[in-house]
Amino acid sequence: MKIQNRRFAGLAVAALVSSLALTACGSDDDGGSGSGGGDGMTVTFIPKNLGNPYFDTSNAGGETAVEEFDGTYEEVGPAEASPDGQVQYINTATQQGRDALVISANDPDALCDAIGEAQDADIKVVTYDADTNPDCRDIFVNQADAEGIARVQVELIADQIGGSGEIAILSAAANATNQNAWIELMEEELEANYPDIELVDVVYGDDDDQKSFDATAALLQSHPDLKGIVSPTTVGIAAAARYLSTSDAKGKVMLTGLGTPNQMREYVKDGTVEAFALWNPEDLGYLAAWTAKALVDGDIEGEGDSFEAGRLGEYTVGADNTVLLGDPFVFNADNIDDFDF
Repeated sequence: MKIQNRRFAGLAVAALVSSLALTACGSDDDGGSGSGGGDGMTVTFIPKNLGNPYFDTSNAGGETAVEEFDGTYEEVGPAEASPDGQVQYINTATQQGRDALVISANDPDALCDAIGEAQDADIKVVTYDADTNPDCRDIFVNQADAEGIARVQVELIADQIGGSGEIAILSAAANATNQNAWIELMEEELEANYPDIELVDVVYGDDDDQKSFDATAALLQSHPDLKGIVSPTTVGIAAAARYLSTSDAKGKVMLTGLGTPNQMREYVKDGTVEAFALWNPEDLGYLAAWTAKALVDGDIEGEGDSFEAGRLGEYTVGADNTVLLGDPFVFNADNIDDFDF
């Protein structure tokens, strides 16, 4: 196995809230944009969709950070992952004069006009988890280097299927920026280093549990010689594991990708899944909030600027105004009980 677990920010995370309530939109009595960091700074998190365990975890980290610097936190967003759904919340936050928006983009282009209006109102915009085009935001907080995310997933599936055979990818939405970037890099990694592995299909579950469950069943029916599935989305990998765990394919079709320990624990322990990867989503949201504070305070503007991110320490803005959280971490039966998120 070529993978080495590198730096993983923080120890096991305490159990986090299962969901965060949609904050009602009303008149803004918290102060307008430009109020500065600390007490009075307003930060609005807009995930891809509400009720998603991944964003429940990451945004809880953001709330912790905002509480640490005495700001005001809110989370709003659509029930289903769609760019149109996010646009209305961006527009409302702009009208309310928030100091900073922290957005996981459902589309690289569709949010740009709304974000531009927010920036014209002197609101700082941080993207996290999934980026817009770089011109549409101030800073992107990247969970891990895209090449590293792609490489770790390919290495995992290659190790689990013995370096040869047919594999498929179960992704989220067809237009998800991060998913498509990872898939392209996975294809390049397979072509360059794994000539005996054939990627036979890429399917989409739209980050919906039932759609992802059904897509897994369809993959097995369409490709009877399938040896492995890679799902680079926490909803998809959990749904695929749920299907495989009670099917004849358990232990025959290997599954890996990106998941959270609490979602995947039972499937690792029952032998459905050997290993999977992820960054710490709680740390991702935490870092995104501190990045927003640094922007509002004027501590950073772009590439080369550094700032302090609470318990995570110092970070520097890199190329394309990107802040990198760190390397992916591999979870398996030996370590999964050390984590709770």
